[in-house]
Amino acid sequence: MTEEFNESMISEIKEGDKVTAEVQEIQDKQVIVHVNGGKFNGIIPISQLSTHRIDNPNEAVKVGDEVGAYVTKIEVDEENESGAYILSKRQLETEKSYEFLQDKLDNNETIEAEVTEVVKGGLVVDVGQRGFIPASLISTDFIEDFSDYEGQTLKLKVEELDPANNRVILSHKAVEELENAEKKEKLLDSLNEGDIIDGKVARLTNFGAFIDIGGVDGLVHVSELSHEHIKSPEDAVSIGDEVKVKIKSVDKDNERISLSIKDTLPSPFEAIKGQINEGDMIEGTVVRLVNFGAFVEISAGVQGLVHISEISHKHIGTPGEVLEPGQPVTVKILGVDPEEERISLSIKATIPAEDVIESDDETTESYLSSKNEDEDNPTLGDVFGDKLKDFKF
Repeated sequence: MTEEFNESMISEIKEGDKVTAEVQEIQDKQVIVHVNGGKFNGIIPISQLSTHRIDNPNEAVKVGDEVGAYVTKIEVDEENESGAYILSKRQLETEKSYEFLQDKLDNNETIEAEVTEVVKGGLVVDVGQRGFIPASLISTDFIEDFSDYEGQTLKLKVEELDPANNRVILSHKAVEELENAEKKEKLLDSLNEGDIIDGKVARLTNFGAFIDIGGVDGLVHVSELSHEHIKSPEDAVSIGDEVKVKIKSVDKDNERISLSIKDTLPSPFEAIKGQINEGDMIEGTVVRLVNFGAFVEISAGVQGLVHISEISHKHIGTPGEVLEPGQPVTVKILGVDPEEERISLSIKATIPAEDVIESDDETTESYLSSKNEDEDNPTLGDVFGDKLKDFKF
């Protein structure tokens, strides 16, 4: 009789079978369930109720719930012709979770999961089982404190699955990289030359400042940081500064954006209107030398040109013979063009001709002894080319 009982029970439901059951009773350390199609009840130990650690079975199920589980063992009481199925709901949940995650991995799809715990080295998330996000895969940004992530629901990509070792590695950084790429493409498409937009100084180099304009960095060359002459970007801006920038050019293919802060600022020329007039003599500083003359700063960010013929009463071949950058000089205003913001200056006009030691004969002799009669005169390219490039401020 006992042998017949055992055979009938075991042949009907076997170890390893997947069953469904209804929760009938919740005890301290286990749950009693009615197994559909079974001859007796099933027992789910608390350790097998969930893929997550729980302290009370009520955290995982309630009376009347229908659950799925694997049969891990069949216990038979031969004397009383009774028995019980030992079940694992956790094993079935883990299997379903791996199937779900494998499908997402194969199709390069994202999932959402809640951060349940912040641990050393990363984040623990609930993906139907315990998933882990290493610190290096949390974000594209450097994050020192991960505590703010606890309780957040994150978009994730599956990086690695290893069912044999219960290993599930996920990445939030991969999702951010994808979102940033899409955001960057949309931003580049929306930018137009001449637009003035807000940005933040992201980093500085010796040749300029990179400005974050919403997920994309653009470069403000050092010459475009200020109307004033500056030696290094640190003289004009600091990392973290909120600034307005004007878009000078956009190269979408190479993701290069040229910006200007200077073009968003009032022209220094506006500040001196009415303060300088033709014939005035003022102090200035030589800013740079060119083959056809010298540019002199007469006010912060305001420069005028001293043509080579207006530098000295003596004949000179190059401005560098008598001037050098940084040298203080007295200049006379020869002309002011408010519309073009151009100022013509003279150093020679501030020095009486009788103070010149060199005689006219010496000047003439020096000029005539030149090997090339044109070498002391600027070419058309010198005059017009450089003027177009450097003469507007």
